[in-house]
Formats: sequence, C-alpha cells, structure tokens
Amino acid sequence: MSSELETPVPQGRYVTAVLAGDTVRTAGMTPRVDGVLTVTGSVGAEVTVAQARAAAALGARNALAAVRSVVPAGHRFRPVEMVVYVAASADFTALSAVADGASEMIASELGPDDLPARSAIGVYTLPGGAPVEVALTAVLVPGP
Repeated sequence: MSSELETPVPQGRYVTAVLAGDTVRTAGMTPRVDGVLTVTGSVGAEVTVAQARAAAALGARNALAAVRSVVPAGHRFRPVEMVVYVAASADFTALSAVADGASEMIASELGPDDLPARSAIGVYTLPGGAPVEVALTAVLVPGP
C-alpha cells in the first residue's frame, strides 16, 4: 500500500524540489495536508513525542512526493541524506526519537535498504509554528 501524497504546494517563493544532474534536493517539508499544518507547537511543550514522530513521518512523505514530482519517467531514486529539524523546548533532547518517525516512514515506503544518512537538529522555531521540518536529498539510480 502506497502512502503517496499530492506534491506539496510551496508556502512561499520557492519550489518544492530541484533536479540537478542526478541529484534531487527538496525544500524543507512540514507536516501539511492540502497546505494546512496538521499540528503546531514546540516538541516537549505543546507537542508530544508521539505527535512529533507522526508529524515527521508526514513531512518525510511530503518530501518523497516532492522528489517524485521531478524524477523523470522511467527513473528510480534513492534517498541519501535527510535532515529533520525539530522545534523543541529548551530542555527537550530526544531529537532522534522524533526523527525516527521520518526514517520509519521512508523504510516502510521504500524499504529499509533505502534509508538515508540522517541528522536531527533542534531549533527554536519553524515556519508556521510547525514542530518539525524534513529536507531530503536523493540521487537517481539505474533501473525501472
């Protein structure tokens, strides 16, 4: 079962993904459905770890949709790097637990062998009050 979403609509003056050579880079993807954030707030304050993990999974799904929107027909891709930004309260340190939500979604969508390298970075705030933002880099690979 695919969890593909529509390609996210930019929330400003940017594009959601760019294909340069054999590399695709996405903009940061927040947990939006039809342009609307599904949750807002800081993780460790208004947002629980479980809510943040689900938000990270949705951000990663949006990033995959953005990648797919620029991959030429007949090509496959492999994620190689993912950065998960977490808007966290000052004392929240379980950033990797939140980012695991994004990793689990990619593993379920593409398989565990296609997990990218990952960074989880705590920040003070994110666009629109989103608790997480996911940016993905992928490369085109040979094959159907």
